[in-house]
Amino acid sequence: MNYSASKLAEYLDGKLEGDPKIEVTNIAKIQEANDDSVTFLSNNKYTQYVHNTKASILVVNSDFYTDNAIRPAIIRVENAYIGFVKMLHLFNKTKKVQAGISKLSSISETSNISNGVYVGSFSTISANTTLHDNVKIHENVFIGENVIIGSNTEIFSGVKILNDCVIGNNCIINSNSIIGSDGFGFAPDKTGTYIKIPQIGNVIIKDNVSVGALTTIDRATLGSTIIHEGVKLDNQVQIAHNVIVGSNTVIAAQSGIAGSSTIGMNCQLGGQSGVSGHLNIGDNVKIMGKSAVTNNIKSNTTVKGSPAFNSSDFNRSYVHFKNLNKK
Repeated sequence: MNYSASKLAEYLDGKLEGDPKIEVTNIAKIQEANDDSVTFLSNNKYTQYVHNTKASILVVNSDFYTDNAIRPAIIRVENAYIGFVKMLHLFNKTKKVQAGISKLSSISETSNISNGVYVGSFSTISANTTLHDNVKIHENVFIGENVIIGSNTEIFSGVKILNDCVIGNNCIINSNSIIGSDGFGFAPDKTGTYIKIPQIGNVIIKDNVSVGALTTIDRATLGSTIIHEGVKLDNQVQIAHNVIVGSNTVIAAQSGIAGSSTIGMNCQLGGQSGVSGHLNIGDNVKIMGKSAVTNNIKSNTTVKGSPAFNSSDFNRSYVHFKNLNKK
């Protein structure tokens, strides 16, 4: 589909400088764009391409300045990267799944299926499960008993959502993730033999949560493992039993949160980071990649290292670490 410069400026709530009738059909990187492309500049590292890009439209921050004239029409916005994200949504050509139930799916007669629901082939919807409006269940998905899935949530192929779990509205759960798997609970008896501790709780995922592929969220021993509103989990993340993750926290790939720990709101956990069990991580905490957190962390703190401690202290200490073997 074609979009004119004037339409894009209106869509992005931006200020247009240039021909409003210029049309584009795609979005591209600034160094790879062509005459049919709109591109963007949000990182100064790519400023070098501004004067030779072939793009017809360039989205920039409102304070962008250049000494020389440039070829593309300019759309000035408050945040060019957010503008780029909005344009990705606009140009997204992913095929929209239609409503309907595949004849090759298995749907319990006691389930409650609302309007606009799609269930793909070889997916199973178990007893007493509720799918609200416009839920999309792709192929080879298993939904256990007594599950509730909120409106406009999309579940991709291979996902398992086990008994009693609750998924909110507008969530995305990517392929082969498991929600409500058995928590890792064992207690040694006097002989040292480990006895299984039944995990009889559930998982509650609130609205607008995104769960990456191959991510596991364990059910609680008692009560609920809770993922609050707006949380974004990358691929291959492990969330253990009775963990609580605060709203708008993001956790990068291959990270793990051990049982009964609480992660605050608006936190950022880098890739391959780990949090030990029964800890309390405050709000607005940043945990750098590959860090191992073994103690509680106060709000508004950045930590790194293994074991993790204050990032500024780590950087000062590293000056000495790297010189230990020097004479």
